[in-house]
Amino acid sequence: MASTGSPFTTNPQLTGVVIAYRNAELIADRVLPRIGPAVPNKEFRYLKYDFAQDITLPDARVGRKGTPNQVEFMATETRAVTADYGLTDIVPNDDIKQAPPGYDPLANAAEKTMNLVDMIREKRVADLVFAASTYPAANVLTLSGTSQWSSATSTPINDVLAAKDAMVMDPNIMVIGRPGWTKLRTNPQILSSISFSGTSNGVATLRAVADLFELEEIIVGAAWLNTAKRGQTTSLGRIWGKHAALLRRDKLAKSLNDTPTFGWTAEYDTRLASTRPVAVGLRGGVEVLAGESVAEVIAASDLGYFIQNAVA
Repeated sequence: MASTGSPFTTNPQLTGVVIAYRNAELIADRVLPRIGPAVPNKEFRYLKYDFAQDITLPDARVGRKGTPNQVEFMATETRAVTADYGLTDIVPNDDIKQAPPGYDPLANAAEKTMNLVDMIREKRVADLVFAASTYPAANVLTLSGTSQWSSATSTPINDVLAAKDAMVMDPNIMVIGRPGWTKLRTNPQILSSISFSGTSNGVATLRAVADLFELEEIIVGAAWLNTAKRGQTTSLGRIWGKHAALLRRDKLAKSLNDTPTFGWTAEYDTRLASTRPVAVGLRGGVEVLAGESVAEVIAASDLGYFIQNAVA
């Protein structure tokens, strides 16, 4: 529907609302952290390094009158562009005028709209991190049948240790969907390994399993998604499915340095919220826009290991 109002005008109060608002159920910012400061332009450059050059050993011997061999560390400059993501909601002026004390319909519209933008980012990051094509072929393990962690005879410890042995740098986090975490924390091999008595019954904590695998943390994706089209019967599913990934994450990584990290998120400017008057109903209304400009980057795919179909 075409608007008869003026162009959107940035609303500082609502911008503050969407900057401060975060849905605690979402994990995208923990998996692919936002680098700081924000990139200065929508188009930006980042460096991709070949880690083989760090472990390829040159001849370091120097003769009595010889010249030491010279080494050089190369990086590939890669260009990327942040994309704009935003949604709008219309609040009738009657709703604003008749709102009960303490309730701000415009702030509520900004929060709800930003939450949907965040949910879309969550799905985008999950689809990227939980895709076999994101990783080198040697860093993908597909489980099936009794090897899946939902089987009482499976050996998730062996799988994780083998994955760590295969990676060029130790991972420090595991990302896993809620269905996978439920099965992993009740897996007999896990429970018997963390129990003094060796019992295979009970429930393991996040900290206990993270310590077992020598990881900083295990991040569980628990957010729900309605997969049905608008107007159809609700069909719930998890955004993060039945997979797991081991990643090397460095929260201090930047786009133009060589800090080893699997991936990060570039952010242009800040989140924003703006408004404009629109002709709706008898007394008009306010259209609220909330959004952000970001780009998710996989900087070093070999610093990740994907366990596909971790559970049935």
